[in-house]
Amino acid sequence: MFQTFKEWFWLERFWLPPTIKWSDLEDHDGLIFVKPSHLYMTIPYAFVLIIIRHFFQKFIASPLAKTFGIKEEVRKKIIPNSVLENFFKHSTKKPSQTDIYGLAKKCNLTERQVERWFRRRQNQDRPCRMKKFQESCWRFTFYLIVTIAGIAFLYDKPWVYDLWEVWKGYPRQPLLPSQYWYYILEMSFYWSLLFSLGSDIKRKDFLANVIHHLAAVSLMSFSWCANYIRSGTLVMIVHDVADIWLESAKMFSYAGWKQTCNTLFFIFSTVFLISRLIIFPFWILYCTLILPLHYLQPFFSYIFLNLQLMVLQVLNLYWSYLILKMLKRSIFTKSIRDVRSDSEDEYEEEEEEEKKKEAREGKETDRLKNSLGANRHLIPNGQHGC
Repeated sequence: MFQTFKEWFWLERFWLPPTIKWSDLEDHDGLIFVKPSHLYMTIPYAFVLIIIRHFFQKFIASPLAKTFGIKEEVRKKIIPNSVLENFFKHSTKKPSQTDIYGLAKKCNLTERQVERWFRRRQNQDRPCRMKKFQESCWRFTFYLIVTIAGIAFLYDKPWVYDLWEVWKGYPRQPLLPSQYWYYILEMSFYWSLLFSLGSDIKRKDFLANVIHHLAAVSLMSFSWCANYIRSGTLVMIVHDVADIWLESAKMFSYAGWKQTCNTLFFIFSTVFLISRLIIFPFWILYCTLILPLHYLQPFFSYIFLNLQLMVLQVLNLYWSYLILKMLKRSIFTKSIRDVRSDSEDEYEEEEEEEKKKEAREGKETDRLKNSLGANRHLIPNGQHGC
């Protein structure tokens, strides 16, 4: 059964243009062509990247974070309460005012104490700024390296400057060593992101990120097997170039360098909107959707490739909406807050407000105590006159 499925899956009519056989893509005369078996190496390389990431975050990102003044946060411990803990785990992490009132009566606490308990309990499970900085530092470093490598690999390739060259001789286009390592490194990175989703910070666009990583791996794997390497390298470089600026902006945001963060964010927004709303649809999609029709009749892998690229463009439109939303907010509020960031940010604001309230309450208590102490000195033996 497995052999039957394998033979059906690799039918030439699914992957290659009519009249082209897999035998036409066998290595010959020193020329090497893509093989699906090459992709097996992306899994072990992904785990190698995870190991490298661990040591990078420990020995490079952490000291760098401390240089920027980011320290491990010590959060206030909560007083264990089985009733509140059970409600937190099995009902909701954000109780309504009615729930708070009922829990306060049940636990013999004030409503303020119940609210504070839930807020601190939620913050226990949230990553600190150090972890967020480490993640962004790792991604920034990888995107920087892979973008520089991509530019070095592609700057002298004719299909970068003449899109007709992308399809010249397709699919009998030999694989270059630079293309091999560019693809394998990029795919391994996205596999490593998928493998580490459980331990990474969960952001509001978690589902979109999962779809994006799966789409990226699927698209690169499919384009590799069908030998769409030239167009694939163009897609990768166009998408990587903006991510450098986003991760660097987030790093400076966590470090508290707001002006630098804002500047980098505006650069990122410009690069993102140009690369993904102009270059990608009007350059890359034009290259993959329109130009092949001058050489070939539409076939299955041509259709499937473009469907995947369109899914990618839908994600680009979604993220563009979020970016424009942030830009709008920054224009009217003079501050940039990442609307796709993890939900901890809003609770950090609430925690700051809570600290201010506690400080005000403490000052009020001290003032009352001082006032009572002063009155005791004014009235001998604490007796009041008539």
